[in-house]
Amino acid sequence: MRIALFDECRVGIVVGTTIHDVTEVIDERWRGTPYATTDLIERWDVLQGPLEDALGRAQQRALADVRLLAPLPRPRQLLAAPANYHAHVEEMSGSRFAPSNAQALQSPREAGFFVKAAGSISGPADPIELPDLPGRTFHHEVELGLVIGKAARAVARQDAHRHIFGYVCVLDITLRVDGEHQEGRTLRKSFETFTPLGPVIVTADEIPDDEDVDLRLWVNDELRQEANTRDLLVGVDELLERASRVVTLHPGDVYATGTPDGVGPIVPGDTVRAVVGGVGELTLPVVQRGW
Repeated sequence: MRIALFDECRVGIVVGTTIHDVTEVIDERWRGTPYATTDLIERWDVLQGPLEDALGRAQQRALADVRLLAPLPRPRQLLAAPANYHAHVEEMSGSRFAPSNAQALQSPREAGFFVKAAGSISGPADPIELPDLPGRTFHHEVELGLVIGKAARAVARQDAHRHIFGYVCVLDITLRVDGEHQEGRTLRKSFETFTPLGPVIVTADEIPDDEDVDLRLWVNDELRQEANTRDLLVGVDELLERASRVVTLHPGDVYATGTPDGVGPIVPGDTVRAVVGGVGELTLPVVQRGW
Protein backbone atom coordinates (compact mmCIF):
# COMPACT_ATOMS: atom_id res chain seq x y z
CA MET A 1 0.00 0.00 0.00
CA ARG A 2 1.21 3.51 -0.81
CA ILE A 3 0.17 6.09 1.74
CA ALA A 4 0.27 9.82 1.06
CA LEU A 5 -0.54 13.08 2.79
CA PHE A 6 -1.99 15.72 0.48
CA ASP A 7 -3.58 19.16 0.25
CA GLU A 8 -4.77 20.20 3.73
CA CYS A 9 -3.16 17.21 5.47
CA ARG A 10 -5.64 14.72 4.08
CA VAL A 11 -4.66 11.04 4.05
CA GLY A 12 -4.78 9.15 0.78
CA ILE A 13 -3.95 5.78 -0.71
CA VAL A 14 -2.21 6.04 -4.07
CA VAL A 15 -3.30 3.55 -6.72
CA GLY A 16 -1.63 4.10 -10.06
CA THR A 17 -2.22 7.71 -11.05
CA THR A 18 -5.11 8.29 -8.63
CA ILE A 19 -5.35 9.01 -4.93
CA HIS A 20 -8.18 7.70 -2.72
CA ASP A 21 -9.12 9.96 0.18
CA VAL A 22 -9.37 7.85 3.36
CA THR A 23 -9.11 10.68 5.88
CA GLU A 24 -12.31 9.47 7.56
CA VAL A 25 -10.43 6.61 9.28
CA ILE A 26 -8.13 9.03 11.13
CA ASP A 27 -9.04 10.03 14.68
CA GLU A 28 -10.91 13.35 14.53
CA ARG A 29 -8.26 14.99 16.71
CA TRP A 30 -5.61 14.47 14.03
CA ARG A 31 -7.55 14.99 10.81
CA GLY A 32 -6.15 17.90 8.86
CA THR A 33 -2.98 18.03 10.99
CA PRO A 34 0.62 17.02 10.28
CA TYR A 35 0.09 14.08 12.65
CA ALA A 36 -2.60 12.35 10.58
CA THR A 37 -0.35 9.68 9.07
CA THR A 38 1.30 9.08 12.43
CA ASP A 39 -2.14 8.27 13.85
CA LEU A 40 -2.74 5.83 10.99
CA ILE A 41 0.58 4.08 11.62
CA GLU A 42 0.16 3.97 15.39
CA ARG A 43 -3.30 2.37 15.16
CA TRP A 44 -2.62 0.31 12.03
CA ASP A 45 -3.64 -3.00 13.62
CA VAL A 46 -7.18 -1.74 14.32
CA LEU A 47 -7.53 0.52 11.29
CA GLN A 48 -6.76 -1.94 8.48
CA GLY A 49 -10.37 -3.14 8.32
CA PRO A 50 -11.92 0.34 8.36
CA LEU A 51 -9.32 1.43 5.84
CA GLU A 52 -10.35 -1.29 3.39
CA ASP A 53 -13.99 -0.27 3.83
CA ALA A 54 -13.12 3.40 3.29
CA LEU A 55 -11.22 2.58 0.11
CA GLY A 56 -14.38 1.13 -1.39
CA ARG A 57 -16.28 4.40 -1.09
CA ALA A 58 -13.43 6.93 -1.12
CA GLN A 59 -13.42 9.95 -3.35
CA GLN A 60 -10.83 9.48 -6.08
CA ARG A 61 -8.78 12.25 -7.59
CA ALA A 62 -5.98 12.36 -10.11
CA LEU A 63 -2.58 12.64 -8.50
CA ALA A 64 -1.82 15.50 -10.86
CA ASP A 65 -4.69 17.49 -9.28
CA VAL A 66 -3.49 17.36 -5.67
CA ARG A 67 -0.47 18.73 -3.82
CA LEU A 68 1.49 15.96 -2.13
CA LEU A 69 3.04 16.82 1.22
CA ALA A 70 5.79 15.05 3.12
CA PRO A 71 4.02 11.85 4.21
CA LEU A 72 5.44 12.24 7.74
CA PRO A 73 5.93 15.97 8.32
CA ARG A 74 6.25 15.75 12.12
CA PRO A 75 7.92 12.53 13.28
CA ARG A 76 8.84 12.45 16.93
CA GLN A 77 12.37 11.47 15.92
CA LEU A 78 14.34 11.81 12.68
CA LEU A 79 17.49 9.70 12.90
CA ALA A 80 20.17 9.03 10.32
CA ALA A 81 23.10 6.67 9.87
CA PRO A 82 26.52 8.20 9.24
CA ALA A 83 29.10 6.82 6.80
CA ASN A 84 27.22 3.60 6.02
CA TYR A 85 28.67 2.74 2.58
CA HIS A 86 32.37 1.90 2.26
CA ALA A 87 32.79 3.74 -1.06
CA HIS A 88 31.27 6.88 0.45
CA VAL A 89 33.69 6.72 3.38
CA GLU A 90 36.56 6.47 0.91
CA GLU A 91 35.40 9.40 -1.20
CA MET A 92 34.95 11.65 1.82
CA SER A 93 38.24 10.60 3.41
CA GLY A 94 40.13 11.89 0.39
CA SER A 95 37.98 14.98 -0.09
CA ARG A 96 38.66 18.59 0.79
CA PHE A 97 35.36 18.36 2.68
CA ALA A 98 36.67 15.67 5.04
CA PRO A 99 35.78 16.65 8.62
CA SER A 100 38.61 17.32 11.05
CA ASN A 101 36.98 14.92 13.51
CA ALA A 102 37.85 11.38 12.39
CA GLN A 103 34.82 10.03 14.27
CA ALA A 104 32.60 11.70 11.65
CA LEU A 105 33.62 9.03 9.12
CA GLN A 106 32.99 6.07 11.41
CA SER A 107 30.15 3.69 10.57
CA PRO A 108 27.00 3.41 12.71
CA ARG A 109 28.63 0.41 14.41
CA GLU A 110 31.19 2.75 15.99
CA ALA A 111 29.52 6.16 15.89
CA GLY A 112 25.85 5.24 16.28
CA PHE A 113 23.35 7.61 14.66
CA PHE A 114 22.91 11.35 14.37
CA VAL A 115 19.75 13.46 14.67
CA LYS A 116 18.29 15.84 12.12
CA ALA A 117 15.82 18.53 13.11
CA ALA A 118 12.27 17.50 12.18
CA GLY A 119 11.81 21.07 10.95
CA SER A 120 14.15 20.25 8.05
CA ILE A 121 11.52 17.96 6.49
CA SER A 122 9.91 19.07 3.23
CA GLY A 123 7.69 17.37 0.69
CA PRO A 124 7.75 16.24 -2.93
CA ALA A 125 6.24 19.53 -4.13
CA ASP A 126 8.72 21.74 -2.25
CA PRO A 127 11.98 23.13 -3.62
CA ILE A 128 15.31 22.57 -1.89
CA GLU A 129 16.18 26.02 -0.52
CA LEU A 130 19.87 26.80 -0.03
CA PRO A 131 20.74 29.50 2.50
CA ASP A 132 22.88 32.43 1.45
CA LEU A 133 26.31 31.34 2.68
CA PRO A 134 28.87 32.63 0.16
CA GLY A 135 31.74 30.27 -0.54
CA ARG A 136 30.10 27.27 1.11
CA THR A 137 29.20 24.01 -0.64
CA PHE A 138 25.98 22.00 -0.39
CA HIS A 139 25.78 18.32 -1.34
CA HIS A 140 22.97 15.90 -2.22
CA GLU A 141 22.58 12.50 -0.55
CA VAL A 142 19.91 9.92 -1.48
CA GLU A 143 18.88 7.37 1.16
CA LEU A 144 16.36 4.67 1.98
CA GLY A 145 14.25 5.76 4.96
CA LEU A 146 12.75 3.31 7.45
CA VAL A 147 9.38 4.18 8.97
CA ILE A 148 8.82 2.73 12.42
CA GLY A 149 5.49 0.99 12.96
CA LYS A 150 5.66 -0.41 16.49
CA ALA A 151 7.48 0.97 19.50
CA ALA A 152 10.99 -0.46 19.63
CA ARG A 153 13.04 -0.57 22.82
CA ALA A 154 16.13 -2.77 23.05
CA VAL A 155 14.89 -4.99 20.22
CA ALA A 156 16.87 -8.06 19.24
CA ARG A 157 18.35 -7.93 15.76
CA GLN A 158 16.27 -10.87 14.55
CA ASP A 159 13.08 -9.08 15.64
CA ALA A 160 13.89 -5.67 14.19
CA HIS A 161 11.79 -6.03 11.03
CA ARG A 162 8.66 -6.54 13.11
CA HIS A 163 8.96 -2.88 14.03
CA ILE A 164 9.18 -1.53 10.47
CA PHE A 165 5.93 -0.16 9.06
CA GLY A 166 7.30 0.82 5.69
CA TYR A 167 9.79 2.81 3.66
CA VAL A 168 10.21 6.27 2.21
CA CYS A 169 12.59 8.01 -0.15
CA VAL A 170 14.83 10.48 1.72
CA LEU A 171 17.17 13.21 0.55
CA ASP A 172 19.75 14.34 3.10
CA ILE A 173 20.99 17.75 1.94
CA THR A 174 24.24 18.72 3.62
CA LEU A 175 26.31 21.85 4.18
CA ARG A 176 29.90 20.63 3.91
CA VAL A 177 32.68 21.55 6.29
CA ASP A 178 35.86 23.08 4.92
CA GLY A 179 39.19 24.38 6.14
CA GLU A 180 37.61 27.39 7.82
CA HIS A 181 34.27 25.98 8.94
CA GLN A 182 33.63 22.84 10.99
CA GLU A 183 30.03 23.14 12.18
CA GLY A 184 28.39 20.16 13.85
CA ARG A 185 26.66 17.56 11.72
CA THR A 186 23.18 18.24 13.10
CA LEU A 187 23.37 21.94 12.21
CA ARG A 188 24.75 21.30 8.72
CA LYS A 189 21.92 18.90 7.90
CA SER A 190 19.01 20.67 9.58
CA PHE A 191 18.32 23.77 7.49
CA GLU A 192 14.68 23.98 6.41
CA THR A 193 13.99 21.84 3.31
CA PHE A 194 17.19 19.80 3.86
CA THR A 195 15.23 16.56 4.36
CA PRO A 196 12.81 16.03 1.48
CA LEU A 197 10.59 12.97 2.12
CA GLY A 198 8.15 11.19 -0.11
CA PRO A 199 6.25 11.08 -2.23
CA VAL A 200 4.60 8.23 -0.27
CA ILE A 201 5.17 5.71 2.49
CA VAL A 202 5.31 2.22 0.98
CA THR A 203 4.21 -0.45 3.45
CA ALA A 204 6.73 -3.14 4.30
CA ASP A 205 4.82 -5.93 2.56
CA GLU A 206 5.60 -4.31 -0.82
CA ILE A 207 9.38 -4.46 -0.36
CA PRO A 208 10.51 -8.11 -0.32
CA ASP A 209 14.07 -7.33 0.82
CA ASP A 210 15.10 -3.92 2.11
CA GLU A 211 18.74 -4.90 1.75
CA ASP A 212 18.31 -5.26 -2.01
CA VAL A 213 17.00 -1.83 -2.98
CA ASP A 214 18.50 0.28 -5.76
CA LEU A 215 19.27 3.95 -5.14
CA ARG A 216 19.95 6.47 -7.90
CA LEU A 217 20.26 10.23 -8.03
CA TRP A 218 20.64 12.63 -10.94
CA VAL A 219 21.44 16.35 -11.02
CA ASN A 220 20.29 17.99 -14.26
CA ASP A 221 20.12 14.53 -15.93
CA GLU A 222 23.68 13.67 -14.84
CA LEU A 223 23.72 10.40 -12.89
CA ARG A 224 25.64 11.12 -9.67
CA GLN A 225 24.78 8.29 -7.28
CA GLU A 226 24.00 4.64 -8.03
CA ALA A 227 24.15 1.84 -5.49
CA ASN A 228 22.17 -0.87 -3.73
CA THR A 229 21.39 -1.29 -0.04
CA ARG A 230 23.16 -4.66 -0.14
CA ASP A 231 26.32 -2.54 0.17
CA LEU A 232 25.34 -1.10 3.56
CA LEU A 233 28.15 -1.46 6.10
CA VAL A 234 25.56 -1.84 8.87
CA GLY A 235 22.31 -3.45 7.76
CA VAL A 236 18.78 -2.45 8.61
CA ASP A 237 18.34 -4.98 11.44
CA GLU A 238 21.51 -3.90 13.19
CA LEU A 239 20.73 -0.19 12.74
CA LEU A 240 17.42 -0.61 14.56
CA GLU A 241 18.87 -2.91 17.20
CA ARG A 242 21.58 -0.40 18.08
CA ALA A 243 19.34 2.69 17.97
CA SER A 244 16.65 1.06 20.12
CA ARG A 245 19.22 0.43 22.83
CA VAL A 246 19.75 4.18 23.05
CA VAL A 247 16.21 5.53 22.76
CA THR A 248 12.76 4.05 22.26
CA LEU A 249 11.68 4.32 18.62
CA HIS A 250 8.03 5.29 18.17
CA PRO A 251 5.45 4.78 15.40
CA GLY A 252 6.05 7.31 12.66
CA ASP A 253 9.72 7.85 13.48
CA VAL A 254 12.02 7.91 10.44
CA TYR A 255 15.53 6.43 10.24
CA ALA A 256 17.58 7.30 7.13
CA THR A 257 19.99 4.43 6.48
CA GLY A 258 22.90 6.33 4.90
CA THR A 259 24.00 7.48 1.47
CA PRO A 260 26.31 5.81 -1.06
CA ASP A 261 29.23 7.39 -2.87
CA GLY A 262 28.79 9.95 -5.62
CA VAL A 263 27.70 12.87 -3.45
CA GLY A 264 28.30 16.20 -5.10
CA PRO A 265 27.42 19.87 -5.17
CA ILE A 266 24.06 21.42 -5.92
CA VAL A 267 23.40 25.09 -6.64
CA PRO A 268 20.31 27.22 -7.30
CA GLY A 269 18.93 26.42 -10.74
CA ASP A 270 19.70 22.70 -10.51
CA THR A 271 17.09 19.95 -10.58
CA VAL A 272 17.63 16.91 -8.35
CA ARG A 273 15.92 13.62 -9.18
CA ALA A 274 16.21 10.69 -6.77
CA VAL A 275 14.78 7.19 -7.17
CA VAL A 276 14.64 4.52 -4.48
CA GLY A 277 13.62 1.28 -6.17
CA GLY A 278 10.08 0.17 -5.33
CA VAL A 279 9.69 3.02 -2.86
CA GLY A 280 9.46 6.33 -4.66
CA GLU A 281 10.88 9.14 -6.73
CA LEU A 282 11.52 12.78 -5.89
CA THR A 283 12.17 15.48 -8.49
CA LEU A 284 12.92 18.82 -6.90
CA PRO A 285 14.25 22.21 -8.02
CA VAL A 286 17.07 23.84 -6.12
CA VAL A 287 16.55 27.53 -5.30
CA GLN A 288 18.14 30.30 -3.26
CA ARG A 289 16.41 30.77 0.06
CA GLY A 290 14.66 34.11 0.32
CA TRP A 291 15.22 34.78 4.01
